[in-house]
Amino acid sequence: MGSCHVAQDKPLIETIGSTVEEAIELLSRVGLNDAFLFLRTYDQLSDGQKYRYRIAKMIESKKQWWIADEFCATLDRDTAKIVAFNVQKVARALGKAVIVATTHTDLLEDLSPDVHVHKRFGKEISVFPMEKTGTKSECSLVREMKVEEGTRADWKVLAGFHYRSHNLGATRKIFRLVRGDELCGVIVYCYPCPAAYGRRMCLPRMGMKEMNKQLTSIARVVIHPKYRTISLGAKLIRETLGLCGTPCVEMSAVMAKYNPFGEKAGMRKVVLQQPHVDVVRVATVLEKLGFNLQVLGSHKYVMQKLEGLNPRQVRRLKKAFRNNAHPRYLKELRTDGSIFGTKAGKDKAFRLMELPKLAQLTKITGQLLQTKVYLFWHSEIEN
Repeated sequence: MGSCHVAQDKPLIETIGSTVEEAIELLSRVGLNDAFLFLRTYDQLSDGQKYRYRIAKMIESKKQWWIADEFCATLDRDTAKIVAFNVQKVARALGKAVIVATTHTDLLEDLSPDVHVHKRFGKEISVFPMEKTGTKSECSLVREMKVEEGTRADWKVLAGFHYRSHNLGATRKIFRLVRGDELCGVIVYCYPCPAAYGRRMCLPRMGMKEMNKQLTSIARVVIHPKYRTISLGAKLIRETLGLCGTPCVEMSAVMAKYNPFGEKAGMRKVVLQQPHVDVVRVATVLEKLGFNLQVLGSHKYVMQKLEGLNPRQVRRLKKAFRNNAHPRYLKELRTDGSIFGTKAGKDKAFRLMELPKLAQLTKITGQLLQTKVYLFWHSEIEN
């Protein structure tokens, strides 16, 4: 587990797995399920993140034996416990054998070994067969955490760790997960939007006034990167579903495709939402212009590609957005007056549009291409 070859100049997403989907699944298993981390290189990771990445590479190798010396020796003790917990969880799920050596005694509970060998000075060795309890279901750190009501200020503290860090809509409830005076996670409940893909499979048509009485939407769930992979997202949802004030709760989440934290919390997976045909049209143009659709979330990458286009290619891309009526594009253009009430005004806006605005529309395309899972919970049905 100590060494693995990593291409130093490539984003993580390109250094693991045979496909993007496999890469996301592997990285998500070890808590590197962050859009920003996907685009970082190995050298840009913290020590704890590098250790998690090496675990992901170990999983990818499909080797039967995982052996580590000085296990978690360079990590802070909280991160070490989380890594130990995840190693045993993944290894047991995959049927792998693990042998680790460490001078630390604080990892025994979270690693939960079948056999504990204690090597003292000289030839003094003690072997302790441990009680066979199977996979340890909860990291020891979770016992020190509690869920309580929070505020927008709590969300702002962790917003930078969420791929949708922009402003929230009208919030209904916010809860936070704390460990002493440390903020570990936040969940934001908002009033429902007028329409959502999958909602009609769960609820009849109703006016907004009635919908606000019946339904709340989970808008954000964010866990501090240090505490990911120990099921805190599921804990936040599970312990707050009944506190948001409505009998029904919905959630649309991209990462739920790879990490079923909503289902673990008791929500029901209803449907997988595929990208809208209008977005696919723009994506087709971007691909023909040489864009890698998998990294449209990187502003630096998008600007570099746009700056490399010739005037004719820029006009072609502007035309693709100009002729597109997807509400998310229109919303972005209306926020700063880029679109006016007449066709001539709209044509002028696109003709004069500069590359930073075009880059923002391109990044939005990357977001809209993501497959979302729609989940639903009803207090009378799911409990």
